[in-house]
Amino acid sequence: MAENPNPDGKGQVPVLAALAEGQQAALAVPPKHIEQVSLELFTSLFVLESDFGFQPVVGRPYWMYQKDGRFWLSHIPPQEWSPVVYGRYIGECELQDDMSWTLMLADAVASDETFMHYLEAKRAHFEETLESADSLEDALPVHESRLPFYQRAYAYGLANSLGASMEQSGIRELTYNEARGLLTHQEE
Repeated sequence: MAENPNPDGKGQVPVLAALAEGQQAALAVPPKHIEQVSLELFTSLFVLESDFGFQPVVGRPYWMYQKDGRFWLSHIPPQEWSPVVYGRYIGECELQDDMSWTLMLADAVASDETFMHYLEAKRAHFEETLESADSLEDALPVHESRLPFYQRAYAYGLANSLGASMEQSGIRELTYNEARGLLTHQEE
């Protein structure tokens, strides 16, 4: 009989803490309109699809790099590394209280037409995914099995937070196009 490599269940502690953090964030979110939800979801998923093996902390800056065709986050700012080591500096990221991420692109990246076309194509694919979902709730990243542990846990927290916000806005059960139509109607 094999020994239990985790007899005290200590590996579950980070999982439970990350999930609790996401659920707490969902309790205090304001209502958001569809354009804000879409932007936050896209940006957050872009960040969460990058490589990192640490537990992010709300309000702390992280730096995104691209090397060998992959994106990754680091605790170390670009002025402390050599581009040969870290790759191309993409921008500064920060985890918000509501489990969404911000990404401030570096000036060189924001003015790079090739990268911006790549980002626009990625955004267009994301919009198609939203449009094909039966409801906005179905488009939330509740369980993204393709993501590593921390990314998956924070995607779950993001889904709870945006879901609560959309519930308050009355758009959670709507399709993406219905929610956009509602926003257009409200603006008129």
